[in-house]
Amino acid sequence: MHFILGSSSPRRKELLESIGITPDAIISPDIDESNLKNELPKICAERLAKTKSLKIQKENPNSLILTADTITFCGRRFIDKTDDIKIARNYLELLSGRRHRVVSSVFITNGNTSISKSIQTIINFKSLTNSEISKYLESDEWINVAGAYKIQGVAASFVKSINGSYTNVVGLPLYEVKNMLSSIGYLD
Repeated sequence: MHFILGSSSPRRKELLESIGITPDAIISPDIDESNLKNELPKICAERLAKTKSLKIQKENPNSLILTADTITFCGRRFIDKTDDIKIARNYLELLSGRRHRVVSSVFITNGNTSISKSIQTIINFKSLTNSEISKYLESDEWINVAGAYKIQGVAASFVKSINGSYTNVVGLPLYEVKNMLSSIGYLD
């Protein structure tokens, strides 16, 4: 079956390839990823993952399609992707010395059957100094990634503890994705 990864994230492709799964095609779903007023992060991630899949499925009805959406949040506050250094600094100051969560919703369809799952990971950051934040912002790792940091980069040194899936924080919960692909008959 023709397998499409519906994502513009190079990390998702790399993560899949790290467990021996190579998509036949990669299509960026290009949807409005804004959260709705009063929408909870998990509900938003689920809605966006499904919307991405439905958009791609219209043009590819006989393909296996995997889409996902990852949201970082602290309390009920979304820590969105940004390319604005001032906003990124505010996000990192908010996360400093606190716990926050990352939720990824994965949606897989083969045209006949659809399955979805949401995975949540809790991350506890150490208290960050102004110098650490400034040096991190100089790295440009924070640009356009959920949470304004990459756990697989310099920000790994900010993590005091993690409870849940590490690959979820990178962008795709691999354990769950592999099980979902098996259950839909892709990995036999």
